[in-house]
Amino acid sequence: MRTLCASTLIGEFFIVGFAGLVAMRTSDLSVATVWTVSGIAMVLCVLLCGFLTRPGGVQLGWALQIALIASGFVVPTMFFLGACFAALWWASVHFGKKIDEAKARFAEQAGTERAPEPDAV
Repeated sequence: MRTLCASTLIGEFFIVGFAGLVAMRTSDLSVATVWTVSGIAMVLCVLLCGFLTRPGGVQLGWALQIALIASGFVVPTMFFLGACFAALWWASVHFGKKIDEAKARFAEQAGTERAPEPDAV
């Protein structure tokens, strides 16, 4: 799960940066405000990659998805992109858990299906 979710977050890192560039030109917000908010969101994307396996990591990811969608009030295209990344986040969590379960099953099977060792003489 960690790999899929981290990939989604790194993609969001770039999208937030590009949205900051758009917001700087098209919104009435000051440049400092745009880059403070965008910078914090970008740092959160990167930091969250390391917190995914800790309790609450996935929930923080969902909060970030909601914030990304809400940024559509400043840059309207972000409503669409935020929804796309929220869908990617859901898929990353959902299928990542399935992959983790499959890996655990395969590891368990590999551990129990070892070839018998020859008797030492």
